[in-house]
Amino acid sequence: MRLHPDFLRLPIAHRGLHSDGVPENSMAAFRAAIAAGYGIECDIQAAADGTPIVFHDDELPRLTGANGLVRALGMDAISMLRIMGTDEAVPTLADVLAFVAGRVPLLIEIKDQSLRATDDIGDLSARVAELVAHYQGPVAVMSFNPHSVLGFPDSVPVGLTTCGYDPDDWAMLDDATRAHLAAIADFDRVGASFISHDRKDLDNPAVAALKARGVPVLTWTIRSPDEEAEARRVADNITFEDYPAKSA
Repeated sequence: MRLHPDFLRLPIAHRGLHSDGVPENSMAAFRAAIAAGYGIECDIQAAADGTPIVFHDDELPRLTGANGLVRALGMDAISMLRIMGTDEAVPTLADVLAFVAGRVPLLIEIKDQSLRATDDIGDLSARVAELVAHYQGPVAVMSFNPHSVLGFPDSVPVGLTTCGYDPDDWAMLDDATRAHLAAIADFDRVGASFISHDRKDLDNPAVAALKARGVPVLTWTIRSPDEEAEARRVADNITFEDYPAKSA
């Protein structure tokens, strides 16, 4: 399934249009993105019972001030948390889907930095697939982990979040795995239809090869007009934060 054209037309607000007092991955950030006419990117973790929640980190402290892992908490405990000292609660994916309701493109990233080497998509991906299967509006799902985007219905475009896999940032992976992932070697196997690639690695030959095939290339994370101008020499659209991006 190909991306809806709006994913290539509207800049995509990274974790919503967050700013001082409007925390990332919050309903306030998503409300602001819709009001400004931007697409939305959001991150998905799992609560203890498997409920997909919109939250970037594996751990709680940076965003909530609480201790421990996100996946250790049930929904009752998560519902009591507030994001970055504001009144904003942690949304569920179901909440966000109902709120966005097709008004702007919604790019959903399933967080799984373990990059587990199995084709078992796991409960989180299965739950996300159930929620988006009948969503009315432009939606797409991506992950660093190729296995996390297997098993989605044909109506939902899936892609890979990709980068150069610098050893300093990905020390948990062996050399062969890093090289395999940097080559975006799983693209066809998992049925991907786009990539979202690190702006610092857009000269990667694997990116050029996919672009030559007509594969849409998104890029992350753009933080200035100068970075945007440079990125758009290769990328078809941007995921951005910290400045007002302009529509293509």
